[in-house]
Amino acid sequence: MDAKFALICGNDGAKLRLTPATDGGADLSVSDIVDYLNYNRIDFQLPDLNKAVQTLNKEIVINLNRVKTLPVREAVITEFRDNNMLCVAKFMPPSENGEKYDLSEVMSDLKFQGVKFGIDKDAIREFLDSRDYKKEYIVAKGVEAVQGKNAYIEYNFNTDVKARPTLLEDGSVDFFSLNIINHVNEGDLLATLYREVPGKYGCDVTGVKIKPAIIRKRVLRFGKNIRLSEDKNQIFATCSGHVNLIDGRVFVSNVMQVENVNTSTGNIEYEGNVQVNGNVATNFSIHAKGNVEVRGVVEGAEIIAGGNITIARGMNGMGRGVLKAGGNIIAQFIENSTVEADGYVESGSIMHSTVLAGTEVHVGGKRGFISGGKISATTLVEAKILGSDMGTDTLIEIGISPTVKRRHKEIEAELDSNEKTIKRAVPILEAARDKREAGIELSEEQINNIKGLSKIVKDKAKETHALKEELKEIDILLQNEQRSAVIVNDVVHQGTKIVISDVSKNIKEPVRYCRFIKDRGDVRVVGMN
Repeated sequence: MDAKFALICGNDGAKLRLTPATDGGADLSVSDIVDYLNYNRIDFQLPDLNKAVQTLNKEIVINLNRVKTLPVREAVITEFRDNNMLCVAKFMPPSENGEKYDLSEVMSDLKFQGVKFGIDKDAIREFLDSRDYKKEYIVAKGVEAVQGKNAYIEYNFNTDVKARPTLLEDGSVDFFSLNIINHVNEGDLLATLYREVPGKYGCDVTGVKIKPAIIRKRVLRFGKNIRLSEDKNQIFATCSGHVNLIDGRVFVSNVMQVENVNTSTGNIEYEGNVQVNGNVATNFSIHAKGNVEVRGVVEGAEIIAGGNITIARGMNGMGRGVLKAGGNIIAQFIENSTVEADGYVESGSIMHSTVLAGTEVHVGGKRGFISGGKISATTLVEAKILGSDMGTDTLIEIGISPTVKRRHKEIEAELDSNEKTIKRAVPILEAARDKREAGIELSEEQINNIKGLSKIVKDKAKETHALKEELKEIDILLQNEQRSAVIVNDVVHQGTKIVISDVSKNIKEPVRYCRFIKDRGDVRVVGMN
């Protein structure tokens, strides 16, 4: 049996009964006794207590003080753990003739100490049955929030906007095998919407509600030649052609095919995809809301596409050529051109051109060089060779522009202003509603004011939604910026300038097989892993 102690309270002072362990039981802990006496504010002499415990070989009673002491009742000490999801209790014994707890008293004391939810009566009964004062009891448990599920859309066609040209065994790039056009037949299922599942609130032991994560709702967005099912959860093609996902919207269209774009066709404007089997001549243009594929050469022309632009034999812009894509741009070579893509740009070589990519610029294949001009991307520029051994001025920029960062702050300020406007208006609208429900008539002027205020609230709510969506997109860009790098798989020549966000580095001598990153406010060169 373990050793034990008991407090004796009386008019002549406080005493302590000490009983030694028997049959190999645990000895007394001086620290446990000290904690108990301090908790109950009992004066004692530590040296006398230490001596009594260390020499204990039979039951004894020692005097602690000679101050009249009232009996001490049983007590409970609580500790909140795991972010208040658990309450652990340890009980203090009463003095001899002191009062003991019953179930209702323990419950009341726990609530007094802040335990308001999830009390485990069985755990309390376990203590009341055993009166084990050394054991910790989990007397309350919180309930975790049940997370809901975001709505999501399952597309029945390839939506991968990062399709890459095929690298052949001889090191060349096959710009034909891109697999970026999705053929569709009339009646084909294009996409299925799986709606959101709401979450459930949780609660910690102190009674604080735990909110589940906000779930994302989705809707099917689509253009012409598409039919929506009755339950609004599926969409189907109503004609044969090609299907694309552009800015979250599904489009189905027939492909416009021409042999060449020149005087025989004039400029082309088309709602869907355009396929040019030959060349695009100087001074002509193609404007398409879908993808543009040119199987020949593009000269000093303009191509603007809502989706991807693919040029199998490259582009010689002659200083006037323009490529602009809402998706990606892929060309065997790019020379003397202005190129802008919301996605990535992929080419075998780039010379004396201005290239702006929303995500990345990859220049690979046998040649794989960037020489002259300005190349800008958000997260990555990768090439075999940057600049030339002649010292051609070549500017490589990656990262988010200061304009985008300023826009981030502007959006936050606009959201704060909208929230204040709505908060001021809502009580006025609620008061007007209460008056109408109470049968109080409003003047025509009051009604007009309420209508105007209601419109302001609706407009601000709509504007707030759009601003939050824009803010999410910028947040993603800012997160990706942290991984920004310029990768050189062979050599970067002198005359090249590397700019990452707001810092730059001029290359004064060739560097091979390296990677440029931003580190502690400077552009640093690191070796390839």
